[in-house]
Amino acid sequence: MKDLKPVYQAETLELAELRLDQLEEKWGKKYEKVLESWRNNWSKLTTYFRYDAAIRKLIYTTNTIEGFHRQVRKVTKTKGGFTSDMALLKLIYLAHNNIKQKWTMPLANWATTAQKLAIWFPERMILYLL
Repeated sequence: MKDLKPVYQAETLELAELRLDQLEEKWGKKYEKVLESWRNNWSKLTTYFRYDAAIRKLIYTTNTIEGFHRQVRKVTKTKGGFTSDMALLKLIYLAHNNIKQKWTMPLANWATTAQKLAIWFPERMILYLL
């Protein structure tokens, strides 16, 4: 993963291609199928390079999801068992409500990012101006 990170965090598509070549030189024999898959799907995997760095970070980061899962696990791991699937779903729903109340920190540069997304995806991103 340490050697893969420079590929998807490259500043430009050209630099990402160069770093993928370097990755393949180092790991190509051991992970031949993985790198073959990256090459075969390169046009799909690199679509996000048309966006600027702030938006690309939103696309590839998983911190929010991982944090949510960690907090749900914290609640569910203390329970020995659940009487039904619905009991588990109810507990997760209640945990979600508690977690949601703590989500008050805005994303860095969100106003600028939201404006760019609204230009690129006007049908999906509707900005309400007051």
